[in-house]
Amino acid sequence: MLTCFPCDTGTSTSSSTDPIGFCQNSGTFQNGRCICPEEWTGLRCTIINFCENSTCMNFTFPRIPVGRYGSSMEKCGKETPNAGNPKATRLCNFTDEGEIKLQAVVIGNCSVNLGTLEMQIDDISKKSDNISREAQVLTSDTNKLTPNNITAATRVVGQIFNDSRGATSQAKKVAVTTVSQLLEASEESFRIAVDDDDETFTTLIDQMKNYSLSLENQSVVTPNVAVRSVKFSPEKSMGSTGVRFTVQKGASSSLVSSSTSVDTNADDIKPSDQTELQIWLDTTNSNSCGFIIYQNSKLFQSKIFTPHPDFTQRVISGATDQDENDQSASVRMAFRNQSIEGFKFHSFACVYWSFSVNDWATNGCFAEEGTGNFLHCSCNHTTNFAVLMSFKKDYKYPESLNTLSTVGCALSITGLILTIIFQIVTRKFRKTSVTWVLVNLCMSMLIFNLLFVFGIGNSNKNSKDTDIPVSSNNEISNLNNNVPRNPTCTVMAALLHYFLLVTFTWTGLSATQLYFLLIRTMKPLPRRFILYASLIGWGIPAIVVAMTVGIIFLKNRNDTKWELYYREEEICWLAGREKGAMESPLVWSFILPVTIILISNVVLFIIITVKVLWKNNQNLTSTKKISSLKKVLSTLSIAVVLGITWILAYLMLIENADFMLFFSYIFCLFNTTQGLQIFILHTVRTRIFQSEAAKVLKSLSSSTRPVKWPSSATPLRLRVRMYNMLRSRPILNEHFRLLEPSIITEETTLSETDQANTSN
Repeated sequence: MLTCFPCDTGTSTSSSTDPIGFCQNSGTFQNGRCICPEEWTGLRCTIINFCENSTCMNFTFPRIPVGRYGSSMEKCGKETPNAGNPKATRLCNFTDEGEIKLQAVVIGNCSVNLGTLEMQIDDISKKSDNISREAQVLTSDTNKLTPNNITAATRVVGQIFNDSRGATSQAKKVAVTTVSQLLEASEESFRIAVDDDDETFTTLIDQMKNYSLSLENQSVVTPNVAVRSVKFSPEKSMGSTGVRFTVQKGASSSLVSSSTSVDTNADDIKPSDQTELQIWLDTTNSNSCGFIIYQNSKLFQSKIFTPHPDFTQRVISGATDQDENDQSASVRMAFRNQSIEGFKFHSFACVYWSFSVNDWATNGCFAEEGTGNFLHCSCNHTTNFAVLMSFKKDYKYPESLNTLSTVGCALSITGLILTIIFQIVTRKFRKTSVTWVLVNLCMSMLIFNLLFVFGIGNSNKNSKDTDIPVSSNNEISNLNNNVPRNPTCTVMAALLHYFLLVTFTWTGLSATQLYFLLIRTMKPLPRRFILYASLIGWGIPAIVVAMTVGIIFLKNRNDTKWELYYREEEICWLAGREKGAMESPLVWSFILPVTIILISNVVLFIIITVKVLWKNNQNLTSTKKISSLKKVLSTLSIAVVLGITWILAYLMLIENADFMLFFSYIFCLFNTTQGLQIFILHTVRTRIFQSEAAKVLKSLSSSTRPVKWPSSATPLRLRVRMYNMLRSRPILNEHFRLLEPSIITEETTLSETDQANTSN
């Protein structure tokens, strides 16, 4: 009925294999190295990178990773404005000698929350240290940060960085920690906060850039934000044309002091195998420059580009003491090309954050040909930069599944054609009307298989992607619309959707027909059964498909790529692999109705099997004893027509790659050959087909050379039984015989068979 691809989620392979037991302490092996949790570091995540549980000043602190503030177990009381927040925090950090050590306890004020703290902005010049410390404590529990909390804290730290407020250097250093903590709040909370007040975040970004220029060869490194400044001496080397700032790959995703470095005598970027990203500034006419690395882009909420949820988009700021709008500036960058399991890199654009539109822009920035695993960009001005990467699903199927699907479909197509021809041509000889339900089932299945073989492949997927494709126009819009429109593929997906639903609907009608013929044998089929069955079989699926396409189009009509909400990018089939159940057309317009039909078919199959096939009933079976083999074959005949083997598709949902692959093969084997199974069980095994086949074989044999049968030879015998399972209109009070014994005995010869057929 269906090959593996439309419902199979595919198999994807990661870029590396995790050596068993190599990475310790919950470390994961990625891209040839161990990625450690924050508490551990080293080649195999075996080096301690935390401060143990501690108690100080009546405050208890759990384990704290290096570089982070830990929150006390003691919380502010419910009656206080700061209810539920920690009473104190404590920093775990390295000493100058490289020793891990806990710093002094920072006690917060339970009578102050972020709302009241925001009201003290005017007192920053006098209480900057206290206000900055309170902001850090109040944002230490990042899981509780609401959009209002984020906005209030952003306003506070934005003013602390404002030089006109006169905050101390220590207050600004603590404020960097606050920003780092804010970047751990949820993406949704940030989105709401920025939508409500984007000017507050613009102010913070701009003030942090100014702060990076004022550090005078110092650095401040926190887990999510690192600030570095370079100030040149009056006798700066004439041979030095630029400064290169590098962020190295670390054992974890957090920034540490050793992960950033500056080369003040560089003439270009020069990334190495350990480089995460790198920026080079032309400082020929500058006296100082500053750099900031943000571990994610939550401060930069874009309305025109949404990154992949598994993609961490870093933002790097490069600034000099020259006018940032000076078009003679020269900036070059290299960003490591990130990989996402199950996806492949598609394209990228080099962008900067435009304060005039509060979004990413490309003016003055250019994408360049990459080298190795890096994406290269250049800009003629300084500001906050990022590279926007787009990915597309990387569906990988074993080639053997492709072969099995192709061969199975070819066999099914042949079997279905022969079955349809046989049903039509032999209707008079069988002294019954054409089995309308079976013919329609075979017809819909045949059309689906033909469409699947020749149309499910998306022509766009065969377009050649370079290793690092570069857009000559460096357009952001191309990223949100990186898949070329393909109406033909969308139409093909709709046709596949329709005919597969039609096929399942006819399996349900077959089950209904069998129920009337085999269980309610003393009553005829309902009046106008064929008419109603035809309307349901071909009409209901059309309504489902039309409603699905219509709803998706109306909901996303302003989106030029609305088709991808209905179909897959990789193949011309329903979308659903990355979407939730309520938004996936694969779920609610295919799996849901198919599940309902399958449940009904399984119930009727069990009833028919128990009450008819495997129980001797004089009203339903011959008085002649029927062998167990014949009962098994009859059971399989009904199971095939009712599509019972589709239950295997649900086993492919098991969250285990090996099990999923195993059941994919089993599913393909049974379902791609369903048309062949119908031909064998419902055509080849009939008396008329075997009789006519015997005539053809005899004719071919006699035409080639006369055969004189030895007296000792056993004449050609036929062991046949007539199956009237699908007689569409039995007369009233007629006993419907599922397993009607043939009147032909074991000793019936070929000529006797012909006579029997003539007499019938």
